[in-house]
Amino acid sequence: MNNKLNLCGRLVGEDYEPIVIAEIGINHEGDFQKAKQMITDAHQQGAECVKFQCHVIEDEMIKNDVIPANAKESIWEIMKRCSLTEQEEIELKKYTEQLNMIYLSTPFSRAAANRLEEMNVCAYKIGSGECNNYPLLKHIASFGKPVILSTGMNDIQSISESVKILETSGIEYALLHVTSMYPTPYEKVRLGAMTELKEKFPNAIIGLSDHSIGNYTCFAAIPLGARILEKHFTSNKSWPGPDIPISIDPLELHDLILGSKAIYHALGGSKTILQEEKPTIDFAYASVVTISDIKKGEKLSEKNIWVKRPGTGEIKAKHYFDILNRKASTDIKKDTQLWWNMIE
Repeated sequence: MNNKLNLCGRLVGEDYEPIVIAEIGINHEGDFQKAKQMITDAHQQGAECVKFQCHVIEDEMIKNDVIPANAKESIWEIMKRCSLTEQEEIELKKYTEQLNMIYLSTPFSRAAANRLEEMNVCAYKIGSGECNNYPLLKHIASFGKPVILSTGMNDIQSISESVKILETSGIEYALLHVTSMYPTPYEKVRLGAMTELKEKFPNAIIGLSDHSIGNYTCFAAIPLGARILEKHFTSNKSWPGPDIPISIDPLELHDLILGSKAIYHALGGSKTILQEEKPTIDFAYASVVTISDIKKGEKLSEKNIWVKRPGTGEIKAKHYFDILNRKASTDIKKDTQLWWNMIE
C-alpha cells in the first residue's frame, strides 16, 4: 500500500520522510508567551509541526478530584490552569503559520473541536483517551479533514471501531502507537505493536507517539514503518509542568529531526555493488601480482604469485586459486599485476 496523508500540504506516508510533531501540549502552563517561545524554538530547530491541546473545561469534564499518575493535583485543576483562551489559540496558530509550520491541536471535547474547526485547522490530532470516544470521534470525522489518532490504552478491537468511523467518513487517517505511561519504561514501549497496527489496518499511516526518555525508541520505530513521530517538547526542562520530565528540549528535537531523515534515507536496498563504490574498489581490492620474475612456460604457484593492492589489475584476488598451476604465456617481471593474456 502506498497510502499517504495530506497534512496542510505536507505529504506523510511510507514514501516520504517521517514528520516530527513537537508536542507543546500544556507545557506552557497557560502562559501565552511561553507557548510562543516554544513555537519559535521548535522552528529554529527545523520542526515542521507543533501541536497544542485545546481544552474547553466545562464541555470536557465535570469537576473532579482525579489525580494523574504524573501529577500532584487533580486533572480539573491542571486543565483549568493550563487552558488557553480562544483568542490566544488563534494568535498561536497565526504565528505558527507565519513561520511556515503546521499548527495542530488536540480537542478534548465537542466544543474544543468546534473551536478548532472555526479556526480552520487543516487536520486533527486525537489523543489516546478519545480513541474509544466514538461520539466525539464521529463528530470530528464529520469535518472531512485528516485525523491522526493515538491509540494508547486501547486494543485492536476498540481501535477497529474507531477505524470504521474514520473509513466510513472517507477521510485520510493515521494511527499512532502509544503507551500511556509517563515516562514509559523501554520494556513497555512495545514497538512490535506498530507492525500489528500495520497488518490489521492497511489503509492507515502508522506512527509512534512516544513517552519514553530520549529519542531512541523513535529512531527504532522508523524501520518498522513509523512515518509520524510525536514527542512532548519544551524550551526548558527546568520549567514546571507534569509533562516536562518526559519532554525533549531544542537540541534533542534537532537531533530527532535530523536523525529521522537520515534513518529514512538509509532504509531499503539490496546487497549489490554500487557504481559509486568503484573508486574505493580501485584501492581497496587486491589484484594477483608476481612476487618473483616468471619465465614463459613456468607454472604459477604460491612461490611466485600472491595478492596485493591496488585493485586495478585485471585478475582480482578472488581468482587467485583459479590460476594456480597454470603456465605463463610470456616472461613476467616481479611486482607485475597479472592480466589474462599473460596466462596460457
